[in-house]
Amino acid sequence: MRKFSHVIVKRPCRAMTEGITSGLYPGRPDYNLALIQHDAYIEALKQCGVDVTVLPADEQFPDSCFVEDPAVLTERCAVITNPGAASRNGETASIEEAVRKFYPEDRIEHIISPGTLEGGDVMMCGTHFFVGRSERTNEEGIRQFIAILEKYGYTCSEVRLEEVLHLKTGVNYLENNNMLVSGEFTDKPEFEAYRKYVIPENEAYAANCIWVNDTVIVPEGYPAVLATVKAMGYRTITVDTSEFRKLDGGLSCLSLRF
Repeated sequence: MRKFSHVIVKRPCRAMTEGITSGLYPGRPDYNLALIQHDAYIEALKQCGVDVTVLPADEQFPDSCFVEDPAVLTERCAVITNPGAASRNGETASIEEAVRKFYPEDRIEHIISPGTLEGGDVMMCGTHFFVGRSERTNEEGIRQFIAILEKYGYTCSEVRLEEVLHLKTGVNYLENNNMLVSGEFTDKPEFEAYRKYVIPENEAYAANCIWVNDTVIVPEGYPAVLATVKAMGYRTITVDTSEFRKLDGGLSCLSLRF
């Protein structure tokens, strides 16, 4: 099944070593190793049959390689977000410039202050979207986002987060009604309609897999998750994300898929 034609990624900058981190995954990122891992990530995406736009690194913004947060791209519209982390607000300008090459002006929407929204809190399940209320995505941002989506014929519902940074830190939709869940999302009533595959606690980071045209990209080093995804019948590719993990970043954070 083919759903995505394009992907946008952004090269890590040297300043990524000063990026935001909760300290959950200790260590300072190795910039040179991060570049090698990013190259492998891009190659994995290309193997899924998508065209990849690679934006240059921006030293002003240490976390700017995590392009998923400043925008949400759908089949019908693009939403430029307003990141809840103050140090990331300026990232939207370069992302919007890239997005304008793919979307007409009248289909580019914006989340406006005091609303905040980060793309890591948004999960697309067909024409329905889940949006997590987190430290980075607030009530007003969610209100604006739902209004935008409804304008284009989508539906959306809120999920309150209790433990994780972003919604997709702990739950990811793999199409065909399949969903990877971990931690607080295991028993969330919002996801009762889906076929849930529970990730063991020691592999919780790997709940953040990404589906790209019937291939699932899985973080390297998580055998239980890899076996689970293979058992679902998907083709799989593994990619090492160790240096991005130190900044709480996962596979979905590193790209905009549309």
